[in-house]
Amino acid sequence: MTQNAPEGTPNIFPFLRYKDAPAAIEWLISAFGFEKHSVTPEADGDIAHAELRFGPGIIMLGSARDDFLGMKTARDLGAVNQGIYVHVADVDAHHDRAKNGGAEIVFGLTDMDYGSREYSARDLEGNLWSFGTYLPSARG
Repeated sequence: MTQNAPEGTPNIFPFLRYKDAPAAIEWLISAFGFEKHSVTPEADGDIAHAELRFGPGIIMLGSARDDFLGMKTARDLGAVNQGIYVHVADVDAHHDRAKNGGAEIVFGLTDMDYGSREYSARDLEGNLWSFGTYLPSARG
């Protein structure tokens, strides 16, 4: 039997790999406003596992490595094959913080036909992030 998380508790946790995970953690905190939840470093300075919080949401990340998952960074691929969308209440202020923090804005602040105001940016290693006021309903 499948056990679901209690209602209102996040149950999807994107995870990413970065060539320089320690720098990525600090950059995501500074430019996008994440908060450090937990970080497990390895003896060589790489990151075995980290969790960063944004409101009730959490992303997980670690240092890029050749292993059974076969994950490639955006930089390794030379392209992006996925993106992460994050709900923010004040998207204009968030956009300004990200831009001032060095994020590459790839889709400027726009009022969308479906009622959201949003923008998209790349992080320091090329991953695609979108931030906006759209908040999907979990209740279908």
